[in-house]
Amino acid sequence: MDYTQILLRPLISEKGTFLRESADSQGRTKVAFLVHKDANKFQIRKAVQEAFAVTVTSVNIVVKKPRTRMFSRGRKRLSGTVSGHKKAYVTLASGSKIEFFEGV
Repeated sequence: MDYTQILLRPLISEKGTFLRESADSQGRTKVAFLVHKDANKFQIRKAVQEAFAVTVTSVNIVVKKPRTRMFSRGRKRLSGTVSGHKKAYVTLASGSKIEFFEGV
């Protein structure tokens, strides 16, 4: 798979923004991505290094499985599905940075 198929989009949330802006005691930062459901840690590491020309220290993966959910519309009870996704938290080496939305 090409890195454009593995990295779907950066995760823009409060937690993702906080991780990107803060660094740990050794100067490493973390970046969160939504990734393809079949991608593994080695493919994600290679894709980030190719796409952004940075050094990756580690990759952590979180998988949210799809589930069904019941909800009500008046007296009717309906069921729907909540889609699942896979997130990757990528730790960058000290001094490496990925700049998504600088100046926004």
